[in-house]
Amino acid sequence: MSATPTHSPATSPVPTPAPPSPLWPGLLLATVVAMVALVLGRWLPLVGGPVFGILLGVLIRNTVSPPRACEPGIRFAGKKILQWSIMALGFGLSLTQVARTGMESLTITAVTIIAAFTSALVLGKLLNIPSKLKLLIGAGTAICGGSAIAAVTPIIKADEHDTAFAISTIFLFNLVAVLVFPALGHLMDLSQQGFGLWAGTAINDTSSVVAAGYSYGKEAGDHATIVKLTRATLIIPMCLILAAIEAWKHKKSGASDFRLSAIVPWFILWFVVASAARTLGLIPEAVQPAIHVAANFLIIMALTAIGLSADLRRMASTGFKPIALGLGVWIAVAVSSLAVQFATGQV
Repeated sequence: MSATPTHSPATSPVPTPAPPSPLWPGLLLATVVAMVALVLGRWLPLVGGPVFGILLGVLIRNTVSPPRACEPGIRFAGKKILQWSIMALGFGLSLTQVARTGMESLTITAVTIIAAFTSALVLGKLLNIPSKLKLLIGAGTAICGGSAIAAVTPIIKADEHDTAFAISTIFLFNLVAVLVFPALGHLMDLSQQGFGLWAGTAINDTSSVVAAGYSYGKEAGDHATIVKLTRATLIIPMCLILAAIEAWKHKKSGASDFRLSAIVPWFILWFVVASAARTLGLIPEAVQPAIHVAANFLIIMALTAIGLSADLRRMASTGFKPIALGLGVWIAVAVSSLAVQFATGQV
């Protein structure tokens, strides 16, 4: 009697996890487009490389549309390189510059920041604009344009479309400010220092502040630049406050997967470390130009990637309300800055 053959139980094949998609196609695309944007920005500094980057990215995304293989690298550049660019900016900003500008600019800056966020929240609610887009426009107008929006984006987890729309809105009113502010300054007979203080606290992008300030006069340009650098340091407490608010929201909602480490903007803390190193003289002056060029290119590359992720159809569905919000916030900041200057006799 033959033995019954035994059969091994069938074993289900263990699925092999798919290897992660390579980042290099998207990073290469973002790098090449960013290099073009850098050249265009030097040719037309009124617009600047970062704005050219996002505009070129949006144009490519909504015409030829990058291959799917580029998506992982584009996402990486829009998030990680964005954070690295903010940290690198810290090496170019000494914390002692804040003290040198004096309390007068800090007071006006504080008032304009309050005006920016208050008007953004109130007008945004009246216009029924999504909360994250309100915050991005408010932050960009209050602090330093694209850099502030870039810093806030990963904290509040805004998507690429809101980020692109906010930067485009901010750029529109930067351009208007460069053209209109000097004429208004002469109309109001502002002094060189008075105009510099107004431009430095009411125009949000550094290149636009410089363009408006020096078109009014050298002294106005010098003062506006220093005030703007002081204002830029306030990106640190702003981001920490927003991170604390996000942490409170998660705790209130009872989210079980909440981790404080995921909310704290560590890249902003590294920004502080970089600024402190610059302040203490730990960064040799000889390498400062190279660091500045690298930081500038990284932020152009990151904003290019954000542009490459932006869907114009979705942006168009938002309508013109965000532009109306940007106009309202911009006017609130410009008027509040002038009001404090006239009240304190700093015109």
